[in-house]
Amino acid sequence: MALRIVVSPQAFKHSIGAREAALAIQRGILQAAPDAETILIPVADGGDGTLAALIDTTGGSYREATVTGPLGEPLAARWGVMGDGETAVIEMALASGLALIPDDRRDPLRATTRGTGELMLAALDDGYRRIIVGLGGSATNDGGAGMASALGARFLDSQDGQLPAGGAALENLTNVDALALHPALSETTIVGATDVTNPLCGDTGASAIFGPQKGATPEMVSQLDRCLANLASVIRSDLGVDVLNTPGSGAAGGLGAGLIAFAGAELRSGIDMVCDVLDFDRNVRGADLVITGEGRADRSTAFDKAPVGIARRARQFGVPTVLVAGSLGPGYETLYQHGIDAIVPIAEEPADLASSLRRGSELLERAAERAVRLYTLGRAG
Repeated sequence: MALRIVVSPQAFKHSIGAREAALAIQRGILQAAPDAETILIPVADGGDGTLAALIDTTGGSYREATVTGPLGEPLAARWGVMGDGETAVIEMALASGLALIPDDRRDPLRATTRGTGELMLAALDDGYRRIIVGLGGSATNDGGAGMASALGARFLDSQDGQLPAGGAALENLTNVDALALHPALSETTIVGATDVTNPLCGDTGASAIFGPQKGATPEMVSQLDRCLANLASVIRSDLGVDVLNTPGSGAAGGLGAGLIAFAGAELRSGIDMVCDVLDFDRNVRGADLVITGEGRADRSTAFDKAPVGIARRARQFGVPTVLVAGSLGPGYETLYQHGIDAIVPIAEEPADLASSLRRGSELLERAAERAVRLYTLGRAG
């Protein structure tokens, strides 16, 4: 009987997108098992590739808007509408992402999520009343203040002056005026898709965990944590919403908190939401094998990243999961405790990172072929 294999990788950062990765894995499968049935469901977990995964797989369409970039510059950013014609999808990294800023210009004190809010504004003005916002890959640490400003909120100091953009300015926040928020927000369902459960502040909060990769020094981390704590305090006193310790409120530099407070959003596991939208469970039922993939497998993969979310769902139906990984990092073996049955690295020989990234599709195809040959050998035994 022919094998039925579900192929559900996410993007391999700086190398190939999720769709291209799925096609490479499919080619490898067919080298090993030419008569195999393959079901391609490229996924994302709320971070890079979320827009493409939800739009391409559902037959949706892309839109573009000129928005404010993370450091205030004009930026052309894409958003999309899913195949249902009713759900808008926004990937915050495309408007407020770290990849938009050269390494030597990273500035988490000043970076703003305003562009993300402007994409939401475009969706609202076009009449969409269900919006999914992918939270991940941010350059920002402003608690979603920029996003909320774009939607009409005002952030005021003790003299009723409006604060400048950026997380550092929140140290001077004394009041939030939400009276002029876009009226359609009250009738819109907004879902924040995230791959983290970090709270807004503290040792596991947005600033401490994600600030350094955005260019924050230890001193900046402390400053930004104070600023977000002040934002949470003012939100609680002025809006009656407690975002300080809500799981996921620290996502995307605190944008999770901002979406809850100003847009009434629900935060969901990104991979679970994407799997629901793409009808993953129906497709995996009755499959022989699932092959997922990501650029680097390490202990952080266990924290609700796409491969573990995929494996968790596949296991419900008794289907084994193989993870094909660009590289293996510390703690990768812990993934065996989270539903991953086998891990296959794509590397074939010692090679520099740049070379491996360029050859990502080729190496992924070969790794998938090896994985399926081993799987069929095990079945034969």
